[in-house]
Amino acid sequence: MGLKMEGKISLELTNCRAKGGSSGFKVAILGAAGGIGQPLSMFMKMNPLVSVLHLYDVANTPGVTSDISHMDTGAVVRGFLGPQQLENALTGMDLVIIPAGVPRKPGMTRDDLFNINAGIVKTLCEGIAKCCPNAIVNIISNPVNSTVPIAAEVFKKAGTYDPKKLLGVTMLDVVRANTFVAEVLGLDPREVDVPVVGGHAGITILPLLSQINPPCSFTSEEAAYLTSRIQNGGTEVVEAKAGVGSATLSMAYAAVKFADACLRGLRGDADVIKCAFVPSVVTELPFFASKVRLGRNGIEEIYALGPLNESERAGLKMAKKELAVSIEKGILFATK
Repeated sequence: MGLKMEGKISLELTNCRAKGGSSGFKVAILGAAGGIGQPLSMFMKMNPLVSVLHLYDVANTPGVTSDISHMDTGAVVRGFLGPQQLENALTGMDLVIIPAGVPRKPGMTRDDLFNINAGIVKTLCEGIAKCCPNAIVNIISNPVNSTVPIAAEVFKKAGTYDPKKLLGVTMLDVVRANTFVAEVLGLDPREVDVPVVGGHAGITILPLLSQINPPCSFTSEEAAYLTSRIQNGGTEVVEAKAGVGSATLSMAYAAVKFADACLRGLRGDADVIKCAFVPSVVTELPFFASKVRLGRNGIEEIYALGPLNESERAGLKMAKKELAVSIEKGILFATK
């Protein structure tokens, strides 16, 4: 009797799994077992807009998948291990999030990561082009200023490139800006919105403090302090962790905030506006981070930078100079 009962239960479990949980979107996380990937996978399992969650990595995915699959939320979780399972992980996905790669260690710049992470992103994007060419792609792997152009080149070569569906995740810069500005103003960070434009490394990160909501003015000293802290937020965490990682938890939080916005856009919600590093004509550079409106097709609208004050204009000039080099580096890597 006990055995029969056991068989019946496992059969029911199989059946309910096969249905794909709730109605919602299919999301894949590539690099799901890493420092960002694990908390990101957990947060996405908690997101009610996700019906199917595919976790892919080159190591340790079975354990992460087993662990996360026990959470009593609607999303059905499936794990995929190693390059031979990449195509299965990607088939039919609506949104693909890529935190794969190596993290920054003390003394490393985001450019030191380039040689390792560039190759990883290229390979993963080749899989996306083949298996889910219409998916929205969120790129987290650093250096974002170069990995997004690499992805674009891979998609162009495959004939699947849609500039509306490729987004570099710069949300952590916005999250940090909101937090640090709220501290200075004595406000709740949830009530603060700071647009951050440019790129996602060092001086390419340009917080537009003159456009902060709620409107507020800073002394030049406050503005310089805040800008510097926002630009160096990643280094602050790398140094505090003293060799055992980079910003993984706040990055996962920011990535989920951004992925959720993409899913709300896909669902057809109105006025979903976030900053992201995207193919752009806002400046003369082919990629640039600014506010974008997300919708059913990915990026529905890219907003101009709006009025900048004198120090922001100077910052923009410096940001563009460095950004141009990083973009070119990515394009060269992908086309060689």
